[in-house]
Amino acid sequence: MYIAREASKVWRKVTAEISVELQLLREKWGLLLAGLICQYIHGLAARGVHYLHRPGPLLQDLGFMALPELGQDKGYLSESIFSSIFISFVLWTFHPFIYHSKRFYTVLIWRRVLAFLVASQFLRIITFYSTQLPGPNYHCREGSKLATLPPPNSVLEVLLINFPRGVLFGCGDLIFSSHMIFTLVFIRTYHKYGSKRFIKFLAWFMAIIQSLLIIASRKHYSVDVVVAWYTVNLVVFFVDNKLPEMPERTNGVPLLPLSTKEKEIRLKEEKDSKLKDEFHKLLNGNHGDPTDRRQRAQMNGRHDEDINHALSEATANGGT
Repeated sequence: MYIAREASKVWRKVTAEISVELQLLREKWGLLLAGLICQYIHGLAARGVHYLHRPGPLLQDLGFMALPELGQDKGYLSESIFSSIFISFVLWTFHPFIYHSKRFYTVLIWRRVLAFLVASQFLRIITFYSTQLPGPNYHCREGSKLATLPPPNSVLEVLLINFPRGVLFGCGDLIFSSHMIFTLVFIRTYHKYGSKRFIKFLAWFMAIIQSLLIIASRKHYSVDVVVAWYTVNLVVFFVDNKLPEMPERTNGVPLLPLSTKEKEIRLKEEKDSKLKDEFHKLLNGNHGDPTDRRQRAQMNGRHDEDINHALSEATANGGT
């Protein structure tokens, strides 16, 4: 009976949260849809540059010299780290539906994330279409059947981008790394709106490891990763300053039932907050009944008039 009662409470709170997010979605759906369409355009551009790709000898790369080549069978290592970051971030953005603390709205944070992604991907498209480098990945090297694509037979073949094979085995879209765009955008977003310091440190550490594994797997040149690091961080910094700040939800009602200890902590925080407010009111002279404040204001006004009258009389007497 206890489990059933608590489950019904959780369900009511989850449905309440869904109704709030749906209301925001009705207001912001246009921007979210535009961001998703831009994701498709980015994939279409990456597919298009594959038709222009021409395999050639690997370029001289400092990262290739410093890091041993992992081999084609170890390519899953960087993908595993990327997948863990991607899935963890997506789950975290939906935690307001089921977790105690609600610091943001899911719709608003994804609106912000898509803005960061679109701005970074726009710069990426311009960059990899400006100069086509010979791909260092194994399926992009000379002798591979996937290194070049024959001319498309129809427009539909281009528009469908041969998903997912065309995404996994693309060539030519090198500068700068798309994996690093998503990784850095997600980590910077959590760094600002997340609350766990250890997870923030772990996320940045995983981003560094992923960067090294991408180079060691020969999926990108070192320049692709290095450019992504400073470009994405600068894009997020400037776009974030242009966007309106999201309202925080620190005073939201918890979705899940609180334990006794958590209730005591929350009551203590509320009590401390009230004491601070009262203290600030006392300092600012705003404490007390409004009638008393009006009376004091009237008395102060009469007192000022008496002083001004006395000063005027003294001036008149001095003049005579």
